[in-house]
Amino acid sequence: MYNTIIMPVDVFEMELSDKAVRHAEFLAQSEGIIHLMHVLPRSGNLTMHRFAMDVRRFEEHLFQEAQTRLNTMAEHFTISPDRIKTHVRFGSVRDCVNALAEELNADVVVIGSRNPSITTHLLGSNASSVIRHAHIPVFVIR
Repeated sequence: MYNTIIMPVDVFEMELSDKAVRHAEFLAQSEGIIHLMHVLPRSGNLTMHRFAMDVRRFEEHLFQEAQTRLNTMAEHFTISPDRIKTHVRFGSVRDCVNALAEELNADVVVIGSRNPSITTHLLGSNASSVIRHAHIPVFVIR
């Protein structure tokens, strides 16, 4: 059905992605490639330059932890492991999803969303932001 599927996930809240995994697999069918992506916040805005090296080490640690968790998540898919790619980026989820979609010429985004609350109204804030700014179709899975 789709050749290139981007699936942004929060590796520190994996239960949000359980249902989305099955939907992404269905959309990929026999030939599609699923690109799992986790976005970490950039901490470069800190004004304490004395701690720059510590911040850099902390970001490297988060990057490695996110990559490890993405690789673990990839094992939950039933499709061939060579059809699952992982990406860890720094920035905002919205901007990183759009950049990767452009880079890969992606067909669709599949994103999990938490149940609505008073602060998020209908969707989670990341899902809502991705939907508003995406240039390709977005499936939101609850």
